[in-house]
Amino acid sequence: MGVLKASYELNGTALNAAIIGPFMTDSSTDHGWAGPQLLRALHQGEFDLYLTDSANRTSLAFARPMKYQLLPVHCLEWTCVFRPGAMAAALLQRKWPGLAWLAVGPCGRAFDALAGRRLEPPVQPSSSRRIHHERIDAARFAERLPALMSDYALRPSWKDGELPRLLALAAEKQADGPLHFGGTYDEAGKMVGCHAFYGQAGGIANLLQIQAPGPHWGATLDGLIAAAREMGCVGITGQTQSRFLPHLFGYNRLFFRYAGGTMVRSRIAEVAEAVRAGDIFIGGLMGDRWTRLSSDDFGRV
Repeated sequence: MGVLKASYELNGTALNAAIIGPFMTDSSTDHGWAGPQLLRALHQGEFDLYLTDSANRTSLAFARPMKYQLLPVHCLEWTCVFRPGAMAAALLQRKWPGLAWLAVGPCGRAFDALAGRRLEPPVQPSSSRRIHHERIDAARFAERLPALMSDYALRPSWKDGELPRLLALAAEKQADGPLHFGGTYDEAGKMVGCHAFYGQAGGIANLLQIQAPGPHWGATLDGLIAAAREMGCVGITGQTQSRFLPHLFGYNRLFFRYAGGTMVRSRIAEVAEAVRAGDIFIGGLMGDRWTRLSSDDFGRV
C-alpha cells in the first residue's frame, strides 16, 4: 500500500491527509485479512484525514465497516458522447489495442455521417453571451484554482509551489493525450471557472479537474465540453461531483457508470460532519486517478 501525503484545512485549521492509492495482496495466500490489516496499520499513523477516490468493490466491503464515509455521487463517472460511431471505435481500440484501426475506424465514421442529421447536438449551451471561454496555461490554472474552491469548508491547502508541481506530475500521464487548461470569464474579464482535461483529436477526453462558484457551474461545463469538441475529441468523460451534477442533466447523450469508490475517514467530528454535508473538495487532483498508475501502460516503450 502507498499513500500520497496532502495538506487540508477545515475552516482554517490545518489537517494532515493521506490519499490512499492502489494496494494489492497475493491472491494465492490472502485469506481476507491482509487488506484490512494494511488499513488498520495506516490508521495508526500521523494523519487526521484518510481518503480515496478509486476504491474497488472489494475495498469498499472492508473499508466501510472501518467507519469510512462513502460519497455516492463522487463514485460515478459521467460520459458525454459527441460522435457515437467514433466513440465506439475508440472504446474498442482502448480495450483491444491490437484491433486494427482500419477495421473499426471507417465503420464509426460512416455511422456518424449517416446519423449526423438525426442526432441533436450533445451540448445545450446555457452560457450568457457575456461569458466567454479561453485556453490558459498551467500557471494561470494553479493561480486561480485555490480561490475558486474557497467556498468549501474542507479543502486542500497548497503552499510553496505545491500545486504547480502537482500539475507537472499530472501532465506526465500519457493514456488520454496531453493536458489542457481552460478558463471561463465574465464580462469584466474576471475568471469565474476553470477546467483541466486530457485529450487529443480522435480520442476520448478525460476530465482532470473542474471548479466554479455556484452560479457559474453551467457556464464552466459548457466551456469544458466545447473545448473538447473543438479539439476533435469523440466524447468526454469525468468524475461526477455533487455541486455540478444538476447541470449535467442539461446535456443529452450523457451516461453515468460506477467508476471507483470515493471514501473519507476521520476521527475528528467536525471533519466527519463536513463530509456528510458534502462540504469537501475531493477527487481530481485530490485523489489518485490522475496518476500514471491509474491508466498508463508501463510495458510499452
